[in-house]
Amino acid sequence: VQLQASGGGLVQAGGSLRLSCAASGRTFSSYAMGWFRQAPGKEREFVAGIDWSGGSSTADSVKGRFTISRDNAKNTVSLQMNSLKPEDTAVYYCAARRGTTVYTIGVSYDYWGQGTLVTVSS
Repeated sequence: VQLQASGGGLVQAGGSLRLSCAASGRTFSSYAMGWFRQAPGKEREFVAGIDWSGGSSTADSVKGRFTISRDNAKNTVSLQMNSLKPEDTAVYYCAARRGTTVYTIGVSYDYWGQGTLVTVSS
C-alpha cells in the first residue's frame, strides 16, 4: 500500500483545513487508517483513526474539532480540521494497518505516507 497525503498549508488560528490521503491497492477497505502528527521537538502522536466500517477514534486534544472519514470506493481517508490552534502545527501523516481495528500507537501501523505540513499562525 502506498499512501499520499495532501492538503496541508498555512492557516490562521480558528481556521480550517482538510487533509486527504490517497491509497493505492485494491484492498483499502481491509485496512484501518490513522492520522498522526509530529510537532518540532515532540514525539509523534495519534490524532484520529477509522476502521473499515467507519467507526472512529479521536484524540482528546482534537475531539470536537477534527473529524476523520473514509471513502472505500475512492481509496481515500480525510481529516477535516476546524477551529485550528497554533498547537496543532505539525507534520501530519496518514498511516494504514492491516486489520479492522484502530490502534493509537504508531508502531501498530504498517504503511506511512510522506507527511504534509500544517502551520497555524496566532
